[in-house]
Amino acid sequence: MYDRILLPTDGSAGSESVIDHAASLARTHDATVHAVYVMDTASLADLPMESSWEGVTHSLREEGDLALEAAKRRVPEEIPVETAVLEGSPARDIVDYATTNDVDLIVMGTHGRAGLDRWLLGSVAERVVRTSPVPVLTVRVTAGE
Repeated sequence: MYDRILLPTDGSAGSESVIDHAASLARTHDATVHAVYVMDTASLADLPMESSWEGVTHSLREEGDLALEAAKRRVPEEIPVETAVLEGSPARDIVDYATTNDVDLIVMGTHGRAGLDRWLLGSVAERVVRTSPVPVLTVRVTAGE
């Protein structure tokens, strides 16, 4: 039923339970996990001009690499994991990745580190659920996790 499971991650607290759900489904269906981290460059337009674009993107890429490495370590080694760091708008890039890579299911947390943006703009998970051409399994993430 599921051959390719997309696991968007931001490395936030509580992401372990999301990774565990994706890994469990991958094991059951003999699927590959596609772990992705989206560098949210769409929200960087408000940076002061004196900010170094290269420095900011380098920091975001390092953060993404760490989040993906943590996800890969948590998934049992018998489950294949492909990783990618994407750059752009998280919800749009997650849906685009799912479409481009023929993903069968997206497994993601109900929220991550969005903070105030979540209340002002709506969560990434909500936008993915509304626009995804494939099923989306959301895993509830609470602040204490």
